[in-house]
Amino acid sequence: MDKREFSQIRDHLKKTQEQMARLLGVSPKAVQSFEQGWRHIPIHVERQVLFLLAMERSQHRRNKPCWVMRKCPTEKTRNCPAWEFQSGDFCWFINGTVCQGEVQESWQKKMQMCRECQVFRAVLPPY
Repeated sequence: MDKREFSQIRDHLKKTQEQMARLLGVSPKAVQSFEQGWRHIPIHVERQVLFLLAMERSQHRRNKPCWVMRKCPTEKTRNCPAWEFQSGDFCWFINGTVCQGEVQESWQKKMQMCRECQVFRAVLPPY
């Protein structure tokens, strides 16, 4: 996540820097630093920002689960944490999911794939 996307999501959520800081468990100065590009946005902050945006957007619609949208084979689906927790529209949020036939381990690699995925884009379209 870059500073532009972070700022756009905060604006979309209609939160001040101080309100966003409280939601993220960081200082207002940290939020200002993220938006100015002075500090790298940590993974745990990126995850929380995307989760808040997804929750806000999911109030307006319910998406099909990822295993349906992506037509995953049953044997792969049953071994995936997204299926186990019945979180098919939040598969992008859960580490260790089985996507494109492989277990997704690191957040950075997973997000590279997720940002191109129809499931992620249905919940969190690109800015």
